Amino acid sequence: MSLLIRGGTVVTADMEERADVFCDEGKIVAVGPDLEAPITAEVIDAGGQYVMPGGIDPHTHMQLPFMGTVASEDFFTGTAAAMAGGTTQIIDFVIPDPEQPLMAAYKDWRSWAEKAAADYSFHVAITWWDESVHQDMETLVMEEGVNSFKHFMAYKGAIMADDEILYNSFTRALELGAIPTVHAENGEMVIQLQQKLMSEGITGPKGHPLSRPPQAEGEAANRAIRLAEVIGTPLYVVHVSCRQALEEIIRARLEGHRVYGEVLAGHLLVDESVYDSQDFEYAAAHVMSPPFRAKEHQAALWKGLQSGSLQTTATDHCCFKADQKAMGKDDFTQIPNGTGGVEDRLAVLWHHGVNTGRLTRSEFVAATSTNAAKIFNIYPRKGSIHVGADADLVVWDPKATRTISAKTHHQNVDFNIFEGMTVEGTNSHTVSQGKITFANGDLRAERGAGRYIKRPRFV
Repeated sequence: MSLLIRGGTVVTADMEERADVFCDEGKIVAVGPDLEAPITAEVIDAGGQYVMPGGIDPHTHMQLPFMGTVASEDFFTGTAAAMAGGTTQIIDFVIPDPEQPLMAAYKDWRSWAEKAAADYSFHVAITWWDESVHQDMETLVMEEGVNSFKHFMAYKGAIMADDEILYNSFTRALELGAIPTVHAENGEMVIQLQQKLMSEGITGPKGHPLSRPPQAEGEAANRAIRLAEVIGTPLYVVHVSCRQALEEIIRARLEGHRVYGEVLAGHLLVDESVYDSQDFEYAAAHVMSPPFRAKEHQAALWKGLQSGSLQTTATDHCCFKADQKAMGKDDFTQIPNGTGGVEDRLAVLWHHGVNTGRLTRSEFVAATSTNAAKIFNIYPRKGSIHVGADADLVVWDPKATRTISAKTHHQNVDFNIFEGMTVEGTNSHTVSQGKITFANGDLRAERGAGRYIKRPRFV
């Protein structure tokens, strides 16, 4: 089935023009004014709306086994919710247990993802090191289309990568033409502070941000950046949440190092006051790492996004329901870390970014789609509106409004960190592989329709 999107204004990361978009067999085959289409083509009237590349969320955790439970969102429900909000591809994470072969973990995640409704790729975490990891990294890059490797600098005693692992893995990634990424928090500092707070009787969710201060993130970001500098590899820092980490990225970029920064929609819009609530369920629902920060950090992060010091936006979508969060009722260190957002990222960033003048429409496209496609080497297949690109598109109504709520969202979780927020500007249609998967509130996600997208190595 072919599709014609007629009468809209095409917005990409570098231009804006009045044009129709014609799609056939899952690809964009023509972009221009007054296009003709076969009588059998499906037509979307995009008059008064913008046509943009579908969103790419480069940081999600669907179906993640974590902290004694499994995330409530699986690859079908999560990608369906993503398309309900205009996101047409996710990049999720394979996270091997310590001493688990990388390829075994990768095969597990690939099997879980077969139910995905939208396209997906994987970063693979390096959680331990020996010669088999060294070899499996090559197999993943050369045969499986993985070009990024994740390193958790936190979660000591579980999946934390120490400096030896970082050095070995960063070096190997550079040899293979892959990019290392880091979750930057000083794991030793975090665990020492957790123990101190618990001994002082601070056992509720308030202890979570106190145990993970901005300094822990800033130190780890600096350490990872300097290691990458010595090795000579680019580096991607995930979920930058505070001024200290942002300043390390800015300094490195000014020195000529290829360092990229990612910011979560939640860290731009939610502040640490959520942990002050006496309602355990409410406060625990916001427990994620790094935690939400003081408003001063939000202001810095917006400036980082506006200036280009932060290039991508994501969600770290990792959902746990209230009964799962209750595992840490008497010990905040046992609250499963994670919040949602994959459905709402585009809308909240448009409302608080474009509508406020912080971002232009093209900057919005860059931050929500194109930059991720470029950094992870799938541009222009993704993140663009060019002839030959995948027909992953969002038709955006800048005047439409909706109020975000867990009662109406499609995410498989009983809480929404943006609860009650009314946004102006939302998708009327989402198109994945040339098919309409969301139309004016009607979600048409198809189980298993998503494809695994290989990402070529950097040469």
